[in-house]
Amino acid sequence: MSHRPPSSLPGRRGVLRGSLAASASLALPAVGAAAAPAFALSGRPKAAWGAQAGDVGAHSGLIWTRSDRPARMIVETSATESFRRATRWHGPLIGAGTDFTGTTRLRGLPPGEQIHYRVVLADPDDPRRTGEPVTGTFRTTPVGRRDGVRFLWSGDIAGQGWGINPDLGGYRVYEDMRALNPDFFLCSGDNIYADGPILPSVTLPDGRVWRNVTTEEKSKVAETLAEFRGAFRYNLLDENLRRFNAQVPSIVQWDDHEVHNNWYPGQILDDARYTEKDTNVLAARSLRAFSEYFPVSTLPPGDDEGRVYRVLRQGPLLDVFVLDMRSYRNANSPGRQPDDATGILGARQLAWLKRELSRSRAVWKVIASDMPLGLVVADGKVNFEAVAQGDPGAPLGRELQIAELLRHIKHDRITGTLWLTADVHYTSAQHYDPSRAAFQDFEPFWEFVSGPLAAGGFQAVKLDATFGPEQSFIKAPDRANTSPMETPQYFGEVDIDGGSGELTVRLRQQGGDVLFSKVLQPGRVGQ
Repeated sequence: MSHRPPSSLPGRRGVLRGSLAASASLALPAVGAAAAPAFALSGRPKAAWGAQAGDVGAHSGLIWTRSDRPARMIVETSATESFRRATRWHGPLIGAGTDFTGTTRLRGLPPGEQIHYRVVLADPDDPRRTGEPVTGTFRTTPVGRRDGVRFLWSGDIAGQGWGINPDLGGYRVYEDMRALNPDFFLCSGDNIYADGPILPSVTLPDGRVWRNVTTEEKSKVAETLAEFRGAFRYNLLDENLRRFNAQVPSIVQWDDHEVHNNWYPGQILDDARYTEKDTNVLAARSLRAFSEYFPVSTLPPGDDEGRVYRVLRQGPLLDVFVLDMRSYRNANSPGRQPDDATGILGARQLAWLKRELSRSRAVWKVIASDMPLGLVVADGKVNFEAVAQGDPGAPLGRELQIAELLRHIKHDRITGTLWLTADVHYTSAQHYDPSRAAFQDFEPFWEFVSGPLAAGGFQAVKLDATFGPEQSFIKAPDRANTSPMETPQYFGEVDIDGGSGELTVRLRQQGGDVLFSKVLQPGRVGQ
């Protein structure tokens, strides 16, 4: 399998404020004066924000783009870059109701093939007036196992005030990931930091100055729909990310910073920066913008149910179970309840996960968890944000749901489960074993942590002994919120061999260096 990098993308958009305008030119999409004169003068629609593919399967996929004005979205696909004998897909009419974004579902694609696509935006009043196409590529899921599967995962982007730094060339880690040419990228949440403004500059402890590309919407916390849209749009100002999107399809989930740090349904914020305090209102606005800016098959317009959790079939070797540990959880608390039916997943999602794991015939079942299981993530002095709460005894609170799930995996003899997560802003590998645990009715399994991609680094947190974790590897800074200038950004790689079925996990850092590697054997209950 090979991908050829797409043709060069537009290089500038005039949204910069103040003195950053000149130095940030390489990070901004081209609209206005920097675009081709013929299109600028003719008033043809432009897709300067690029294109991306998402939730790709054996015969289908979603293609996304954004226009600068009302337009009809048209997608052409072909087996070759020449687009001879192309198939045309008529997509939606893009307008202000979706912030000029649009998604087109492709069906009936050949499995296991490289698909080249180009997005054309047409004037809705004159279909002959079209803008310059934007191109991309992806590979459909194979129906046989011979080719194997390889993907990357990470999360946490534009966090803690560390945005697109033009002095560093922007989000260079995306270029490192693109060079590995994966089949897809799993983003484990915190795609934006809606609660984290991006300021023009930040002075580091050693006196150096970090400079950011800035926009009006990212100058404050996101409360309105327009501000959430602007937060999702911010990362697309980076040319590395746009180039990555054009080559690597995505599977995207969300976590707390899509709305507010450590939020839960029904929470009323105690945060002076906000005039809208109701997290349910904020979450609804964020989810709408999320559905507009990412191609997700279970969100509108493709699915009216509006779920982030879903399973993506990646051929006989792999199913990816995407969880939503944010939308259905109960309130953060000390986590000592002896009975907790809601937990962190909600009863309906837990039942779905158990049912779909049992139905899966894939060799490997990756559980994409937006929060870690055994790492103690606090929310203030007495409450806890994730699953673990530091009590090494029998499961309590949200741990009860995880115990129920692990018991189900064991007793239903579900093989090849593997947990991947981000969230804590460092990278580590934990092995869970009942021989070390207070709760013992489960089979051993691994959890791997990566991230951030473009955010602050944080110190390691403690392990909770309830499920018997043992840390085989960890790399974390020794203080809170180290900038990407000071500590590397992290991502992980999963490589499944089509012949043996062996799964190799590699924890990598910016630049591509492998920090830790683990080979897992197929066919074992748990893992």
